[in-house]
Amino acid sequence: MDFQPTQDQRDLRTGVRDLLEGRYGREALRASVDSGTAVDRGLWRELGGAGFFALRLPESEGGVGLGLPEAAVVFEEAGRALVPGPLVATHLAAGVVPGAAAGTAVVTAFDLGGDLVAYLGEADAVLGADRLPDGEPVRAADPLTPLHRVRRQGGADAPGDGPAYGSAYVSEGALLTAALQVGSALRTLELAVRYAGEREQFGQPIGAFQAVKHSCAQMLVRAEMARTAVYAAAVTGEPGEVAAAKLLADEAAVRGARDCLQVYGGMGFTWEADVHLHLKRAWVRAEQWRTAAEAEELLAAELLDSAG
Repeated sequence: MDFQPTQDQRDLRTGVRDLLEGRYGREALRASVDSGTAVDRGLWRELGGAGFFALRLPESEGGVGLGLPEAAVVFEEAGRALVPGPLVATHLAAGVVPGAAAGTAVVTAFDLGGDLVAYLGEADAVLGADRLPDGEPVRAADPLTPLHRVRRQGGADAPGDGPAYGSAYVSEGALLTAALQVGSALRTLELAVRYAGEREQFGQPIGAFQAVKHSCAQMLVRAEMARTAVYAAAVTGEPGEVAAAKLLADEAAVRGARDCLQVYGGMGFTWEADVHLHLKRAWVRAEQWRTAAEAEELLAAELLDSAG
């Protein structure tokens, strides 16, 4: 089986990257952070118009008619650009929630477990719920991922009016979130390598120092391993492969951002640098759709089953 992207998939990546660089480049990202705009409705509609949310809907239903591998490529680019908002939930809601496919509706999900919901204040609907639940804002680590604590209803299995999502929703949500993490990991690698080539100490770029070389090399290995796992899981759709991809992608994104901070040194901890935004977003995504503990349990169960 060939897991290499096709020419059409590579062209799709280029098109999405060009769109996001033109519409949500660094200046737009920083403007969102400064203004606290977690969801730009104009950008959301543009993404909808470009087929971002309807990518996997059949053409007969107004969609693009592509598959999960193409969605993984597209979401990787969104992760690279740090596009905020409930991208995964709105994508999963296409064809289910009116306006989701076109980007005229923002749809969030009960994907964090417990009683926290991201983007509740910006959402028009919650995936699988009849109505938006009541919630109280809580402080969030990521300035572009606002959180609400929802009130549990008596006897409900999930917070608010939220459903217990089926395995297909969870698996697809986990895979697309893993693709976002891969994009972020690759971007922090780019930032680290660029900074290591520009920043000088003792008369030479810091990238010449062995410790920095090793750190960047480890970032590359983790990111590429995660990327390969995500692509493979997108092709096979196997729950175990998706769980492994989420584990690897979460590690690549979180550790990659931390290593990038180390390369940047004190500069990386300043508000002006973007590295901390990648780290904070990676922390949030690591808790979405499938946590490390849940992925490990799924993999352990599959190993036990295969052992008879």
